[in-house]
Amino acid sequence: MTDGNRKELKILGWLIGLFAVLYYLPVEAGRFQAAVIEAFKLAKWYAREHVLLCLVPAFFIAGAIGVFVSQNAVMKYFGPKASKWLSYSVASVSGTILAVCSCTVLPLFGGIYMRGAGLGPAVAFLYSGPAINVLAIVLTARVLGWQLGVARAAGAIVFSVVIGLLMHLIFLREERAKAAQAREVYLGDDEHGNRPLWQVALYFFSMVGILVFANWGKPMETTGLWYAVFKVKWGVTALFALLLGVCLWRFMKVRLAWIALAAVPPALLAVVLPEHPVAAFAAGSAGLAALTFLGGAELKDWRDQTWGFSKQILPLLFGGVLAAGFFLGSPEGKDAGIIPNVWIQALVGDSPSALLSLISGEGSHVPGWLALLWPVWTNFFASITGAIMYFATLTEVPILRGLLDSGMGQGPALALLLAGPALSLPNMLVINSILGPKKTLTFVGLVVVMATVTGIVFGAIVN
Repeated sequence: MTDGNRKELKILGWLIGLFAVLYYLPVEAGRFQAAVIEAFKLAKWYAREHVLLCLVPAFFIAGAIGVFVSQNAVMKYFGPKASKWLSYSVASVSGTILAVCSCTVLPLFGGIYMRGAGLGPAVAFLYSGPAINVLAIVLTARVLGWQLGVARAAGAIVFSVVIGLLMHLIFLREERAKAAQAREVYLGDDEHGNRPLWQVALYFFSMVGILVFANWGKPMETTGLWYAVFKVKWGVTALFALLLGVCLWRFMKVRLAWIALAAVPPALLAVVLPEHPVAAFAAGSAGLAALTFLGGAELKDWRDQTWGFSKQILPLLFGGVLAAGFFLGSPEGKDAGIIPNVWIQALVGDSPSALLSLISGEGSHVPGWLALLWPVWTNFFASITGAIMYFATLTEVPILRGLLDSGMGQGPALALLLAGPALSLPNMLVINSILGPKKTLTFVGLVVVMATVTGIVFGAIVN
């Protein structure tokens, strides 16, 4: 059979499969209709809550990494030949600074990886970015118990290092080839690599500050330091935006008049619509994008790099969010996804009796072999479910509180906490576009297996 015939048969197979799906699509079923609505509700919620405040700053930072961070510096601190102790130490605690979700970390991960970072440190950063969130860990300890809070913090740091090292060892041959190729291709300083380090550091400091404080979540308690910062978050964000404007003026040579003109719309919106700060933030983002057309070659490169990441990542994220909403529902939906919540609760409970009751309709005797294997299954299922679900920053805590109140075990709860915030279906689609299917499946598999084992051990200790 020729290649042309194989191609035509493949197309025919896809057409037959699409026809079969459409022919048997259960559009009349109420649950199917509700799941479709939930998919778009989650996409709407994601667009409102995360695209402007999370992804737009992350795209600008990722684009800046590609332009203003010297490839030599990336190779020195995160490259295949860099000090393992230094690179993994920095990558494993990055989440304490960046309070980002599994999707917001993707442009930053893509920026450092494409700039020459080794696979191990880049993956450690990819995992730790959303997993080691100080506020989320504190909230976990307060709402779910100090045991889960401590276990989550320790597990996330250890996971990021171990998974990064394992990825490096598994793909060691490719990493060596990448290092050799980098030495051959790299001929000296980058085009924009002669800028003083303090200028680059201040420039990134301003953008990271905007990202962190614009997304500072509201704590459950209305007292304490976290709530005090939350009350002034937009004022602090504005100060970091002012610092970014100074950097554009002094370092990037953008005319001060243009910067002042770009700052007028967000300032007016902040005064006229103080109850809708996102409107001012959107105007500021648009003004920053406009300023990149008014500078020199550096700003043009920054714009091109940012737009490149946006084109690559956004379509995959929105597709993944739609799929996650269809299967598991939106944060506002109550058991509205195609998979009933009662099944998820039964599959992660301390005992298989709830699942047997669902299957048979009444209480059943639990076989000894099923009781023995049940902890393995519940932790594995919690890890898989957490890896597929989309958790925005801090939302995993109230969701888990509800599952624990419905009978979820402590071990599966930790497994979901270790797999969920760092992975999601949208996240996997984008990682695949950057690393390829082999590395993506390996990374996801390592997270799921380690979360499962950790959940089993933790559950045995607590119980």
